[in-house]
Amino acid sequence: MVQFIAGGKGEGKTKTLIDLANANVKTTDGHLVFVDDDQRHMFDLHYDIRFVATGKGLLSNSGEFIGYILGILSQDSDIKTIYVDGLTNIVKEISDRNLVELTDRLETISAQNTVDFVVCINYKKDSLPGKIKALLI
Repeated sequence: MVQFIAGGKGEGKTKTLIDLANANVKTTDGHLVFVDDDQRHMFDLHYDIRFVATGKGLLSNSGEFIGYILGILSQDSDIKTIYVDGLTNIVKEISDRNLVELTDRLETISAQNTVDFVVCINYKKDSLPGKIKALLI
């Protein structure tokens, strides 16, 4: 399953994502991973959630991001959910078409690895492609 949290800057997307992760850690039977572009929120998460900081703009396209995610999954087969905060900060350039293609890839990875994704993006909800709007939390 792939889900999105979208909105403009300062609308509470990150807090919602952190709250979801912290609530899920109490009920999951697997591991949780939180991917962010910086370490600012590392101490807001429960200590059982694995935190991974990518660095701002380190990944130049969605293909590199998928490779990054597959690398994380290759290290731990018990991951149940990956939370991604600030996708538009992590990947330098992402267009509407790239976002839909990335979502398709994440859905395939989700099905093959029995892992869920919750992705936070800095996009106004009304400007999202239809496929992404359908996956909003």
